[in-house]
Order: sequence, then C-alpha cells, then structure tokens
Amino acid sequence: MRLGAHISVAGGAYKAFQRRREAGCESILIFTKSNRQWKAKPITEKDVEKYQQAAAEYGDIYPVAVHASYLINIASPKPDLWEKSYLALREEVERAAAYDIPLLTFHPGSHMDRSVEEGLDNIAVGLRRLLAETAVTAPNVTICLETMAGQGTNLGYKFEHLDYLIKEAGNDERLGVCFDTCHVFAAGYDIRSPQAYEDTMTEFDRIIGLDRLKFFHLNDSKFEFDQRKDRHAHIGDGYIGLEGFANFVNDPRWADYPGHLETPKKETDDEGNEIEMDPVNLARLRELIRP
Repeated sequence: MRLGAHISVAGGAYKAFQRRREAGCESILIFTKSNRQWKAKPITEKDVEKYQQAAAEYGDIYPVAVHASYLINIASPKPDLWEKSYLALREEVERAAAYDIPLLTFHPGSHMDRSVEEGLDNIAVGLRRLLAETAVTAPNVTICLETMAGQGTNLGYKFEHLDYLIKEAGNDERLGVCFDTCHVFAAGYDIRSPQAYEDTMTEFDRIIGLDRLKFFHLNDSKFEFDQRKDRHAHIGDGYIGLEGFANFVNDPRWADYPGHLETPKKETDDEGNEIEMDPVNLARLRELIRP
C-alpha cells in the first residue's frame, strides 16, 4: 500500500505536498474547499499552476484523493437540500478535475425521515445526473462511494447498498468504492483476524466486486464491533487492533493502492507536550508489513 493521511490545504492545495513530507506520506487525501461550508473559493489558473508544480516536485507522492464536503446529502427527501447537495457534489468533482486529481470520495447520504429504499433511489438519481454532467468536464475522476458505519439514518453501511447504487447508475466505469476500516467494522463486517478479513473481502467481491475498490481509509474504532458508531481511533488503540491492519497492509492485492489515515491529528503526553500523531500512526502501519 501507499500509506498516507488526510493533509491540510491551508494556504493552498499545493501546500499539502510539503506537509506530506513532514508526516511521511506516500499518498495524500485532501479537501479542495472547506468541508463545513457550501461556498467554495474559485480555483484560479495560478492555483492550478502552483499545484502542478508541487505535484511535479514531489513526484513520489501519488495518487492524491479528494474528500468531498460532509454537508452533501443526495439521499435527502427535501428537494431544496437535494439540489444544493447535488450541485455541491458536482462542483467537488469538477474541482478535483481542475487539479487533475484522479480520486474523489463522498458519503452517500442520509435518508432522514424516509425509507432506506427512497434514500437509495435519491442517491442513484444524483449519480446518474452527475456522471452525465461531468462526462466532459471531469472524465478522469473516479467518483467513490464511501463505506459507512450506519450511524443514524446514514446509507452505504451495507455492501448491498453500494452495489445497488452502482448498478442503478449504469455500472459506469467512473464509479468506485472507498473502503473505510472503522466504518466497515462498525457496520458489522469483521476484519480483525486473517479469516474474518478474508471472509469480509470475499463478501465484498461477491456483492460489489473487488475491481470497484479504489482506495482505503485506515482508521481504528473507538467502539466495539457492530455498534454502528463512527468514532475513529489511532491505529492499534481501538477495537480493530493491530492484527486487523496487518491484514490490509500485507495483502498483495492492495500493492500501490492508497491507504489514508483519518485518525486524530494530535495528542498530549503526560508532560503536556503536543505530539503529531500522523507519523506515529504511519509508523505503526509500516511496522506491520512483513518482509
């Protein structure tokens, strides 16, 4: 795996590459805009030029992936929120294309006070429109549905949900899946032992197909198995444990696939010193890799 982390783009997307060096990443996950606001500052030619120069300078960092805003909910039954969410998602895809970033992931959404079926159908409508409207503007961006924990009325926590969405969107080649370890574990798919891991991957392949899996979010879980609670923990400090992550980083099927941390960035030691945790978590993952 090409191990990395979610890196800040404060001051410009191009600055993530330098920050990557400090964290020790081989690949990075970024936002191209504020994840908590609808509005986005337009990307200028100068922004793209600076980004491309940094990408060339740090050519050993690849691939880059974008995480779309957490506000987006194309499962929503409310027409105004659905349209606002859809337009925001389309903009996210086009912003990734502007930087020539090949991967984008988003949370499928929440059905709120409606049925699972209605929520999934709302997402499918959005995906079909998105694929059509970005076919020319973002042909090289793979749009990934993220596996979810199933908290509240969030969709995408069953492999069957993702399979349904991909099929309803026409099995388009530009659709993929981002596999979040914490979310999958919380949703009831065990990955802690070699056999449990293989059983889960076999199930994923049977329902969706491993060819749809494009990259990983590597997060331990603060809650026990099958609790449908989304709280990330440092690698090895949660209920998945080190052996669970050893299953991923030693699987030859994922050679050169990006795996990104979304774990807490900082902790404070007993003496009150602040510790940057991305290097710590990346070191833990690398220590699990067998010769």
